[in-house]
Amino acid sequence: MFTYPFGGGPPALDNQELIMQRRNIIAGIAIAATATLALAGCSGGTDSGSGAGDEYGLVEAGTLTVCSDIPYPPFEFEGGDNGTGYTGFDIDLLDAIAKKLDLKLAVQDVGFDALQSGTTLQSGTCDLGASAMTITEERKANIDFSEPYYDSLQSLLVRTDSGIESIDDLAGKNVGVQQGTTGESYAQENAPDAQLVQYPSDGELWPAIQAGQIDAILQDQPVNLEHEKADSAYKIVETYNTDESYGFAFAKGEKKELLDAVNEALKELRDSGDYQTIYDTYFTAN
Repeated sequence: MFTYPFGGGPPALDNQELIMQRRNIIAGIAIAATATLALAGCSGGTDSGSGAGDEYGLVEAGTLTVCSDIPYPPFEFEGGDNGTGYTGFDIDLLDAIAKKLDLKLAVQDVGFDALQSGTTLQSGTCDLGASAMTITEERKANIDFSEPYYDSLQSLLVRTDSGIESIDDLAGKNVGVQQGTTGESYAQENAPDAQLVQYPSDGELWPAIQAGQIDAILQDQPVNLEHEKADSAYKIVETYNTDESYGFAFAKGEKKELLDAVNEALKELRDSGDYQTIYDTYFTAN
């Protein structure tokens, strides 16, 4: 243990030495605080990168989250290499739109009825809906739609040996329709004597006709066309021009910035020819 000579304590500091000592302490504190702020700034910079698209009010920063009823080929079905696990015309088109907005794409499989009613969108599950959804006045009451991106027809699919040649032959027949769709509405209005059987999606409709549970499917022509291509035992006997156009769906009154951005990106894809390239992938002539 060190002892000071003559039994005294440490030598007293004069005023100048005290001032210098205090300045050194304050400087040390300032340097430490600056270093802490610098580290926090670096950390904040990393997080801000994930905030891409904040102006759109996204469910997840940097990601365009899409809800879709899958499968509904050729519009949405499992597969592809875009990282979502799904592909199809709707999905590929939205992947191109997401890239235009500098966003990643994510897809959630949901029920169509809740999606087309606006319930799923209002719950904040996703940023938009894409499920070959026809723009109708009824749906507009609960949903904001993008500009149309696809024009469609309705169609009637039957077994080739069914004897059914037109919608007039459906009296007493079990006709499969997807719940909440324009195909269901068309069947109700134009095949009043048919027995309509509702299914949640095409994923149940197609196996039902193959199993003989229903005699026909009335739904969007591109989807029935996929079934006709897949199995020569089935054919489309009629198509119906219902002046339908599909649109991407948004929660009513909540996504104006995103809606405008999607419309602009869609226009750019049409103008550049990229839309047509995606379209031709799925709808080229046989």
